[in-house]
Amino acid sequence: MGVALSSASVSSANPASSRLFNWPRDTTAAERQTLVAGGLGWALDAMDVMLYSLVIAFLMREFAMNTRTAGFLNSLTLVASAIGGLIFGWIADRIGRTRALMASIGLYSVASAACGFSHSIPELAAFRFVLGLGMGGEWTAAAALIAETWRPEHRGKALGLMQSSYAIGEAIAALVVAVVLPHFGWRAVFFVGVLPALLVFWIRRNVPEPAIWKDRGEINRSGFFRLLLGKGVFRVGLLATAMNAFGMFGYWGLFTWIPAYLSLPVSQGGRGLSLVKTTTFFLVLCFGKWLGYASFGFFADAFGRRKPYFIYLLIAAGLTPIYGYAKSAFWLLLLGPFVAFFGTGFFSGYAAIASEIFPGEIRAAAMGLSYNIGRGLSAAAPFAVGALALHYGIGPAFSLLAGAFFIAALLALLLPETLGRALT
Repeated sequence: MGVALSSASVSSANPASSRLFNWPRDTTAAERQTLVAGGLGWALDAMDVMLYSLVIAFLMREFAMNTRTAGFLNSLTLVASAIGGLIFGWIADRIGRTRALMASIGLYSVASAACGFSHSIPELAAFRFVLGLGMGGEWTAAAALIAETWRPEHRGKALGLMQSSYAIGEAIAALVVAVVLPHFGWRAVFFVGVLPALLVFWIRRNVPEPAIWKDRGEINRSGFFRLLLGKGVFRVGLLATAMNAFGMFGYWGLFTWIPAYLSLPVSQGGRGLSLVKTTTFFLVLCFGKWLGYASFGFFADAFGRRKPYFIYLLIAAGLTPIYGYAKSAFWLLLLGPFVAFFGTGFFSGYAAIASEIFPGEIRAAAMGLSYNIGRGLSAAAPFAVGALALHYGIGPAFSLLAGAFFIAALLALLLPETLGRALT
């Protein structure tokens, strides 16, 4: 006698398959809305940040900057993002995740447009600093919002998809530059950066605060350091922060300079590709980034946070110097998406790890502190690559970043596994 199996019985018989293929149908409206808000905010954040890297060659000519100064300006943005993460984390724990998210998006949008009015290096530096404040705040608020709204079995996938939107934002930036720059110049490229501010109105109308945050009620604000320094929290938090710092040192040093590495003349340490080729190569790179970000979340929910982190970082450490010494356009095109896949995908795991190791009362502030201390320390990377490039070229300078990826991989092995941990 034949037996018809319902989808529920198949799901219960094979829970792993259900988690992998059926999870989108199992999501709530609140989960979907927070993912859209966090993902779009992070994508548009990436767009505004990447506009600088994509026009850096034109800014160097406009303001007579060398690679050291150009790298310093990007490092300044990263330092500001560390400060912004701390500030907006504190705000998010007090007035809510969605309000902090809206404020951060508005800030980085206005600052990006202001860069188009720069007439000196100090002016440009000031606007990039303010942009960095909003940039750091967006990740902190969005990651806490999604982590507290999504259930443990899908949290890694949701945060991975949020992180993957960064690659989409970078691709949008490349298209903006390709369309706007030849006709209107670099200033107009930055003016486009104000458009993300429109997202704030949609978030205000459609995105709810997490029930966890609303139900927590008033907490003892003076207890932040007591909870942060508590047994089992400080050591793991410090370890995660160090791992994140080395990973982001490799990331920011590499992907800040790849556009210039591709487009600058060989005499200046680049590969001399045309604007069309640079844009094409960068879009292929963004596809590799997106796939790496998105896939990591699925691996993290299936195998845990720690093992995929180690594997991604280890492979990134091996590929980075090979890419830096590649000379032909063929090898740059072939290796680019693999470097992007492994050199960025690991980021998707950090929001899950950080949200699962810190107590709920201080979650956003502690996540912002941990993530952005790492980002602040990694701010030295663009400057370091720019300084080394003066003597050795941009490509050979990437070997420094491979070492950072390798150290981060080793630190990942020391972290505890937090897969499946319920948030309070």
